[in-house]
Amino acid sequence: MSSFLEEVRDERIKKLNVLKEKGAKPYPVSTKRDYSLAQVLKEFDSLAEEKKTVTLAGRVMALRGQGALLFFNINDGTGLFQGLLKKDEMDEAVFSLFQDIVDLGDFIEATGTLFTTKRGEKTLQVSEWNMLSKSLRPLPDKWHGLQDVEERFRKRYLDILMSEEVKNRFVARSKFVSELRIALDGADFLEVETPILQSIAGGATAKPFETHHHALDMSLFLRIAPELYLKELLVAGMPKVYEIGRLFRNEGIDVTHNPEFTTVEFYEAYAEASKHMAFLETLLRSLVEKTVGGMKIIFGEHEIDFGKKFEIVSFFDLIEKYSGLKDPAKLSFDELAIEAKKLGVEVGKGEGIEKIFDAIYKKYVRHELIQPTFIKDYLLAFSPLAKKQEEHPEMIERYQLVVGGLEVVNGFSELNDPLDQRERFTEQEISRGAGDEEAQPKDEEYIEAMEYGMPPAGGVGLSIDRMIMLITNTKNIREVILFPTLRPKQ
Repeated sequence: MSSFLEEVRDERIKKLNVLKEKGAKPYPVSTKRDYSLAQVLKEFDSLAEEKKTVTLAGRVMALRGQGALLFFNINDGTGLFQGLLKKDEMDEAVFSLFQDIVDLGDFIEATGTLFTTKRGEKTLQVSEWNMLSKSLRPLPDKWHGLQDVEERFRKRYLDILMSEEVKNRFVARSKFVSELRIALDGADFLEVETPILQSIAGGATAKPFETHHHALDMSLFLRIAPELYLKELLVAGMPKVYEIGRLFRNEGIDVTHNPEFTTVEFYEAYAEASKHMAFLETLLRSLVEKTVGGMKIIFGEHEIDFGKKFEIVSFFDLIEKYSGLKDPAKLSFDELAIEAKKLGVEVGKGEGIEKIFDAIYKKYVRHELIQPTFIKDYLLAFSPLAKKQEEHPEMIERYQLVVGGLEVVNGFSELNDPLDQRERFTEQEISRGAGDEEAQPKDEEYIEAMEYGMPPAGGVGLSIDRMIMLITNTKNIREVILFPTLRPKQ
């Protein structure tokens, strides 16, 4: 703590002690508040006309003294309201105590009557007040807030308090999730919960976090996806299920990745990829409209229109168009490795052909896709959980949705052949042995469940964080996660 902050804190502790010496309770159990600030603003005219005595409460956000007049603004999270103390019209000791003790950031309750000032400002004329919570540290400058980005993320409580823009971003997030639930519930999906601690980290290609349960003396993993459990519920006869929740992946941090993040995954029996692509287009159009009030959003320098028909393109057409590779789907591993090197794409040890294509895609293609675009026609190696295309078995029934250069959806026609699934998991084990830490482990319990019979189904994973980035015009995922992962402060 700087010497300045230490001095401020010491001074506020002295004020705190003054309150205690006078018999006041600076952190009382209850408050006499009878109206929120939103309520008093809504009902102001009738309350002022009746000259009704009201008690309001909130955090002091501004203090202005003019001799015998003390103005202040309080905020209770529902609104901002002005208060006024007149020295000549109240107990002088009460006035002086307010003047000597109250600082920006304190929580107070104030009792009085309502009136409108000559400037037309709705105001509470205070007759008495009480401290509800004495703050010991000063708030950031209201005009500049927290300037250090790392400090903003670390002290999100101050970031939200001092910035209406930041607060509105998380309000929009909450509204989006609420509307998402309403939409899925309305489509007869059942919300469920699956384990976060899992004995096998499956359902996606990612490196997991590992922990240990001491009582059972067993290793556990934080889930990288809820997919396999949700599909076991399809086996159980639940035709439509979804889960909104946190996933955890032990990967690097950048502007689109945080080690813990939020998704919704939903699965529907007797559906397939093409059906869900149409469903998603309608769903996202509705969610964007209900969250922001329209179908057009601004993201960076681009206007994105969710109201237009989403484009559908082939993965390899995009690779050819933006990287210049000719007939990329026909390239062998060795040929692709050579071409990748020419394109400045490194080929890591143990990487399969899908990893190289994915690296080329991320370098040359993804950032070009601004309007909502479905990508389809991926090689079999891209996912061990998706069905093969019937006419092109080297390809899978998988798609992604990219908007504003961000991957926001991953979806499949779900593999429900247990023998094929076992073979795919075996191939993943081979890749893992060759050094691919993201390869999926074989999950015998999941295969056993499939052997009881799993209906044909479609599955979808939607990144809530990235959708919020889009609709709030935010380029860093940590701006839309309330408490993102940070290094410990030294």
